[in-house]
Amino acid sequence: MTASPPAFLSRSTGRQLKAVLFDTFGTVVDWRSGVATELGRFADRHGLTLDPSDLADKWRAEYQPSMETVRSGQRGYVPLDQLHLENLKRVLERSGLSLARFASADLEELNLAWERLPAWPDVREGLQRLKSRYVIGPLSNGNTALLVNMGKNAGLPWDVVVGLDLLRVYKPDPAAYLGAASVLRLHPGEVMLVAAHNGDLAAARAAGLATAFVPRATEHGPGQATDLAPASDWDAVAADFIQLASTLTPSG
Repeated sequence: MTASPPAFLSRSTGRQLKAVLFDTFGTVVDWRSGVATELGRFADRHGLTLDPSDLADKWRAEYQPSMETVRSGQRGYVPLDQLHLENLKRVLERSGLSLARFASADLEELNLAWERLPAWPDVREGLQRLKSRYVIGPLSNGNTALLVNMGKNAGLPWDVVVGLDLLRVYKPDPAAYLGAASVLRLHPGEVMLVAAHNGDLAAARAAGLATAFVPRATEHGPGQATDLAPASDWDAVAADFIQLASTLTPSG
């Protein structure tokens, strides 16, 4: 019987990988086109004239500031789906749309856009190959219900879903990265974060995780100017998840 080759050895941690976890919004799923599609349908139902992609960008622009109110201690922990709903209402009002014209149920339904995001074309094949060797799952600011439903809708073959509502923190707090490793009963160096965002990878490395960069050059649309290339010597750099799987599972 032929022994399988060893797992990927991280240069930065000196440990063999046991789990590969993924930033999700932008890295695994295309939030911009998915949210814009849902906003377009919402506009049609309500007879609105708006640019769905522009409104998707404005909605997403509220993401980091809203989480920062939690990270800074201005408010207690609030799960991301609640922040998304608050941000949606804020963006609609700033766009000159009175919230009074929409039923609460309509806004809550629109907020589910974040659970219906399409995976990038290379994702499912790459994840299936990685799953043959490693524990795989999201390491996302999303809460558990959001991530579970997203995974079902997008056909993501996760082994585990640890939403950060379970840890009550938001990345880049080190507790997010260390907590995910702890839940899996793994040393941080046995866990790799895969992300399309250099800042996320820098925080993961500082917490002791292995890192891999996969660019998503159109995450923010055709004019994207950030995160087009690796900003450091991450443990792995790949063009997409299929190439990443070839790097981390050489027998695959």
